[in-house]
Amino acid sequence: MAGRFPPRPRAPYGTSGGTPGPDTRPDPTGARAFRAATRATAAARPEAVARSRSWTPPYPLDLGLVLGVLRRGPGDPAFRLTGDRAVWRAGRTPQGTATLRVAVRAGRVEATAWGVGADWFLDRLPELLGAADTPEAFTPRHRLVADSARRAPGLRLTRTGLVLESLIPSVLEQKVTADEAYRAWRRLLTRHGEPAPGPAPERMAVMPSPRAWALIPSWEWHRAGVDDKRAATILRAVRLHSRLERAAELTPEKAAALLEAVPGIGPWTSAEVVQRTHGAPDAVTTGDLHLPGIIGYALTGDRTTDDAAMLELLAPYAGQRHRAARLILLAGRVPPRRTPKMPYSDISRL
Repeated sequence: MAGRFPPRPRAPYGTSGGTPGPDTRPDPTGARAFRAATRATAAARPEAVARSRSWTPPYPLDLGLVLGVLRRGPGDPAFRLTGDRAVWRAGRTPQGTATLRVAVRAGRVEATAWGVGADWFLDRLPELLGAADTPEAFTPRHRLVADSARRAPGLRLTRTGLVLESLIPSVLEQKVTADEAYRAWRRLLTRHGEPAPGPAPERMAVMPSPRAWALIPSWEWHRAGVDDKRAATILRAVRLHSRLERAAELTPEKAAALLEAVPGIGPWTSAEVVQRTHGAPDAVTTGDLHLPGIIGYALTGDRTTDDAAMLELLAPYAGQRHRAARLILLAGRVPPRRTPKMPYSDISRL
């Protein structure tokens, strides 16, 4: 978890004795270059105008549960949790780039946004925080699910309305470990994204524009650990970005069908996208390596459950299967590990 361990002090590189010298380390990920560019950009431009909005949700709200699904790993450049319990989010809206800071104080949401797309973020703040969700339509059918729902009254399904920002990292997560996907996302945003507008925390970035994604050279995909198949899928998606972004206006079922018309995007990826873009309560993820076993073990004790058996177990929750799966995961009842963790394969070293 980000911020769990304090950074360890270390002597500056390139020094002899106690006098700091120039940092001559190689910069393979471009992190130092990005930080330098961020500082230079912030110094060269006028301070972004802040726009604010307050909103009182008519329900208990847990920011971490609602917005945590948008975080792609502890080092996600587009998402940050700060010590004051605020959530920072950098994104590319239809109006332009923007940074959003959201905090809850005494049941009231205080939001501030910077950048060209600030108004777009603020206008859709309630939907982002689950106002369009309907958890009252959910009826627990298992004691474990009922206990989990009781312990997490602040769980709501977010609705971002932004397709590419969920699609691209979901494609990066295909057929690899989460750590590999998170590393690729961090590197690509750090090297090819834009500094987040406003006084965002250091190293926050907005993902590249569709044109910028298309101009990433093949060796950069390789260095990020992204194979040709996933890179090609992302490039096809960004070429169709105008059509795909309109999927946010469709029903979850039609949006998933539109996404799956793109070669390389299947049911697993489309479900992961509409869960975030639409807050789709029934978009259960199939084709996942671990989810069927977790749900089967939690509900029946059978860790060998496959997709078909998982869907049968979730059938009583028709219309709310994704919410049921979220609650089962929150219960934390997972099968004990019997085999070593999947090895990390870094194709950038090949």
